[in-house]
Amino acid sequence: MTSLAESVAPDPRLDRLAADASALGFDIVDIAGFLDLVDALSLTQLAHLKEMRAAFGCVQRSNARVHEVVEGAAQTTQATLDTVVASVEQMQSATTSTREVAGWVSGLGARMQSVDDSLRGVQSNTQDITSIASQVNILAINAKIEAAQAGDSGRGFAVVAEAINELSRKTAGAAEGITASIAQLNSWVATLSGEAAEVSQSAAGLIAQTEEADTALSEIAGGARAAHGANEKIANAAAEVKAASGALAPALERIGKSVEETASGIHQARDRSVRLIDRSERMVQGSVAAGGRSADGRFIDRVQNDARQIGAALEAEIAAGRITTAALFSQDYQPIRGTDPAQVRTSFTDLTDRLLPPFQEAALKFDPKIVFCAAVDRNGYLPTHNKKFSHPQGSDPVWNASHCRNRRIFDDRVGLKAGQSTEPFLLQVYRRDMGGGAFLMMKDLSAPITVGGRHWGGLRLAYTS
Repeated sequence: MTSLAESVAPDPRLDRLAADASALGFDIVDIAGFLDLVDALSLTQLAHLKEMRAAFGCVQRSNARVHEVVEGAAQTTQATLDTVVASVEQMQSATTSTREVAGWVSGLGARMQSVDDSLRGVQSNTQDITSIASQVNILAINAKIEAAQAGDSGRGFAVVAEAINELSRKTAGAAEGITASIAQLNSWVATLSGEAAEVSQSAAGLIAQTEEADTALSEIAGGARAAHGANEKIANAAAEVKAASGALAPALERIGKSVEETASGIHQARDRSVRLIDRSERMVQGSVAAGGRSADGRFIDRVQNDARQIGAALEAEIAAGRITTAALFSQDYQPIRGTDPAQVRTSFTDLTDRLLPPFQEAALKFDPKIVFCAAVDRNGYLPTHNKKFSHPQGSDPVWNASHCRNRRIFDDRVGLKAGQSTEPFLLQVYRRDMGGGAFLMMKDLSAPITVGGRHWGGLRLAYTS
C-alpha cells in the first residue's frame, strides 16, 4: 500500500522542513524535560521554604517563650541570691556573737576559778578566826576564874572577861555562818563552773556548725551568682536571637515571594514548552503529509503498515467468533494481585498475547535503533509487550519497572496521545529516564489501530535518533 508521503511528489524544501521540524522537536523536548526537572525542583524548594517558614515561626515563638522564662528565672535567681546573701550575713553575725559568747563563757570559767580560790582563802581565814575565837574564849574563861579568886577587886576584870567571852562566842558563831555560806558558795561556784564548761563546749560545737553552715551558704551564694550570670547570658542570647529573627523575617518573606514567582514562571514556561512540543509534532506531521521526507519516513511506513495489519487481524478474530467486539473494546481492568508496579488484565489480554508478538517482535529486527514496539488501547493500557520487557515480576519494584512493562497502563502524555490519536501517524519525542539522572532522547512513533471502522488504540514504535 502506498503511504501518504509517497503519494506526493518529492520536494527538497519539504524534506528540509520535515528534518528541521524533527530537530526542533528534539530541542524543545530536551528543554521541556529540563524544565520538568526544574519545575519539580522549584516545587520541592517551595515546599521546603514553606516548611522553613513554619519552622522559623516555631523558633520565634519558642524563643519568645524562652526569653520570658529566662527573664522570670533571672528575677527568681536574683531574689534567691539576695536571700542567700542576707542569710550569709546573718549567719556571719551569729557566728561572731557566738564566738563572743563562747569567749565570755570561757572567761567566766577562769573567773569562777579565781572566785573559788578567793573563797578558799576566805575559808582558811575563817578557820583562823574560829581558832582565835576559841583561844579567846579559853582566855576569857581563865580570866573569869582569876577574877572570881580576886574577889571584889576582880569584879571589873570579870565584867571585861565576860564581855570578851561573849565576843568570842559571837565571833565563833559568825565564823560558823561564814563557813556555811562559803561552803554553799563553793557548791554554787563548782556547779556554775561545770555548767560554764558545758556551755563553752556547746558553744565551740555551735561555732563549728555555724562555720560549716556559713561555708555552705557561701557556696550556695556562689552557685546562685553563677546561675544568675548564666541566666543573664541566656537572656542576652535570646534577645540577640529575637533581634536576628526580627531582621531575618522580612528577608525570608522576600525570598519566599521570589521563589514563588520563580516557581510560577518556571511552571508557565513548562506549560508553554508542552504546547510547543504539540506544535512541533504537528509541523512534522504536516511537512511529511505535504510530501517532505525525513529520516523517520521508513519508520512511519513501517508502523502504519503494521497497525493496519493488526487491525485486520483483530477484525478476523471477531469474525471467527473467538472474541466479541464488546470484549475487545472492554475497559474493565482487573488488578493482578502482588504486582509492583501494578499490572492489570482485561478480557482481551489473552488474545493480544497470542496475536501481537509476531508483529511486535518482527519490528525489533527492522532497525537496530528500535527499542520497543507495542500496541496500546485508548487508555494507554499495554497488554502485551516485547518479550524482553515481559519478564515475571520479582521482589524489586525498581527492577520490575524496567523489565516487566507488560500488563501496565501508561497514562503519561506520550502514552495517552499514542493511544488516542486518530491522525495517520503521530511522531513524539521524549526523554526516557535511564536512572541515576541519565536520560535518553527517544522518538515515539505511533499509528492508529482501527477495528471495523472503530478506533481501538495505537501501535507504538520507539527508537533512538
